[in-house]
Order: sequence, then structure tokens, then C-alpha cells
Amino acid sequence: MKKRGIGIGSIMYGTGYGNGFPDVSKAVAELCIDGRVAIYVGATEVGQGAKTIMSQIPAEILGLSVEKIIFICEDSSITPDAGTAAASRQTYNTGNAIKIAAESLKEAILINSKEKLGLNTIIGMELKNGRVFVSNFPTKSISLKELAQSLDGNPLKREGEFIAQTTQIDVETGQGAPYWPYTFSVYGVEVEVDTKTGIVEIIRAVCAQDVGRAINPKLIEGQMDGGFAMGLGYGIFEDLNLREGEIKHDRFSNYLIPTSMDIPELEKIIIEDPESTGPFGAKGIGEPVMLGVAPAILNAIYDAIGVRINEIPVTPEVLLRALKKSMI
Repeated sequence: MKKRGIGIGSIMYGTGYGNGFPDVSKAVAELCIDGRVAIYVGATEVGQGAKTIMSQIPAEILGLSVEKIIFICEDSSITPDAGTAAASRQTYNTGNAIKIAAESLKEAILINSKEKLGLNTIIGMELKNGRVFVSNFPTKSISLKELAQSLDGNPLKREGEFIAQTTQIDVETGQGAPYWPYTFSVYGVEVEVDTKTGIVEIIRAVCAQDVGRAINPKLIEGQMDGGFAMGLGYGIFEDLNLREGEIKHDRFSNYLIPTSMDIPELEKIIIEDPESTGPFGAKGIGEPVMLGVAPAILNAIYDAIGVRINEIPVTPEVLLRALKKSMI
């Protein structure tokens, strides 16, 4: 017999290392000789889209297209430390460091352009599409390439550093503010449970994700799709089968992961409530988009068959065993 049920799973997640651990990101912005801007940062791209949004941030500040940003990362010999690609911290932490570096470089560009143009102040000067100009006298201008080539081999370069606010929890009282900011997410799923085979099928799913502010909505949707797939595998597929310290399911023929055929259409709802300390209000969502999936599935299974399962993954064997136990 096939039975259907609906479940909800909601989470809150603290961004960064937390609990007072120093959480520092550094970045460098440099005006190149051809008028483009190079961003040096130790942030690692692991498929979350870091290279894209971390190019968008300086492009927005400097009035450039993303194509005019040279993003240099993952080379520790020339890039400053930006911490790990973990704890959903890169968009918030390193995004802030890049924003600070780009803002500092913009100020240096305006000051140097003022001198080249013979102006007496940077007030009213703008930087857009690779040119610095006076807003009420646009022909009074200089291109970034012209400016860079006038610096006699001493390129403008500025560093940005961002340190996240975090305090250690009092071990006696449990009180403290270990993280800043927090991110919120909720999943809803409908499942169909086959009580003869123990197979759980996800019929449909929806995710509402707090992102602070969406710097790149398409990448956010991609992270939501990826997080849902990982949460689905965590909830009903991926079983290491650990026995006395030995992993029995040590190959993909017996360690099952979800395929595209197992993933239903996911309705994605982006919730924007800009975080005042984030770069343009953005938060990180790497882990948050995954955490609520398994709880939502287990709640839906309970709604479908009336049996509460307290372990994951809910493989067919686990589900049939729980059903049998409930009948005793």
C-alpha cells in the first residue's frame, strides 16, 4: 500500500566559525595596467559560485562590468588568507573583505585621478564604465587604463580585512552570542511511502531560504537545488554501513546517492531581508540549504504511516523494520 504524507523542517544557522574563534578574511584589489581590476583572495571555489559573486561585488563598487574583474584565488603564494570555504562564511566574511578592498581602491583611484585632471577635490567625481569623470562636467575625465599607465609602474593596490563578530559561550550559563549573523530556512516535502517495499519517494518539495540580499539569484537557486539533493541523500539514501569501525558500503555499487531521477521539481522561494553587516546585505547559505531536508522528509514519513523513525538514512530496510516493530 502506498501512503502519502507532508512534513516540514526548519532551521536556524550561525554563519562562520563562531564561539569566539577568530574569523578573518583578507583580500587585495589592484588596478592593472590595462585598466582592469584584479582581486586577490584565498577563497576557494567549491562549486558554490564564489568566483562569480566575489567578482560582482567589486564590479558594483567600481562601476565596472564583471568581465573587467580579474579574480585570482586558490594560489597561496600570491593571495592573502581568506579562511576556509566552510561554515557558510565566504559570501559574508570574504565578500566583506573584498568590498572593503574595492572601496579603498576606488578612493585611491579618485584621489589619483583628481591630481591627473588638475581638480581640487574628489567631490562630484564618479567612476563608471572604466572612466573617472566629474559628474557635472563629464568631458573632464580619464580612463582607468590611462590612469594606470601614468603611475610609472607603481600600481594602485589596496587591502581589505574583515573580522566577524563572535563571542565565546559561557560554559557555566550557556549564554553568549557565538555567531553573527544567523540564517533561516524551511523545507516542506510531500512523500509517498510504499509499505510493502519500504521505498520512500519524494513527490514534491519547496524551500524558503533567507539570504539577506540576493547578489546573484540564479546562483542561490543553484545552491538550493544542490542542498536539497544532498539533504535527500542524507535522509534516505547514503548509508556507510559502519560496522566495528569498518565502512562496508565502500563503493558506489552499494553506497547509493540520489540521481537526477530521484529529485523532484523543487519550488524555490528566496527571502530577502538585508543583513546590515553583510556585503550589500548578503548572507551565506551553503549549509542552511541542506539542513532542513532530512527532518522534513522524516516528518512527512511520520505523517504518511504514523510511525516515528529516529535514524537516518531511512532506507527500505530501516522503514520496514520500524513498521514491523510498530505492529508488535
